[in-house]
Amino acid sequence: MAQTIQLKRAYEPASPDDGFRIYIDRLWPRGLSHETFHYDLWDKDIAPSTELREWFHADPTDRWAGFEKKYREELEANPAFLKLKEYIASKPVVTLLYSSHDETHNNAVVVYDMLNEKKSS
Repeated sequence: MAQTIQLKRAYEPASPDDGFRIYIDRLWPRGLSHETFHYDLWDKDIAPSTELREWFHADPTDRWAGFEKKYREELEANPAFLKLKEYIASKPVVTLLYSSHDETHNNAVVVYDMLNEKKSS
């Protein structure tokens, strides 16, 4: 069974095409209520460490390469990431949700890339 993993901002409306929705940020998305934000799983343990998130947030564009390398190292050593991969293996469609306004420089992009690398190897 081919699996589709996709990315979506938490602020975009939920869609049936989203499949299983996983919110992977540590902090709740600002301005969204618990009643209106639909997700199937909120896995805070997948998010970057507080120290890494705060370091990256200071200058996301210039620190992107360093963030990506450090976050990948965190994920490789994170039992929650292995658990997530096993958990979603049976899901045909998975949407990773993130709250960042920057659609190319955020932790969901790193998780997405790593999940897709593991699928193709």
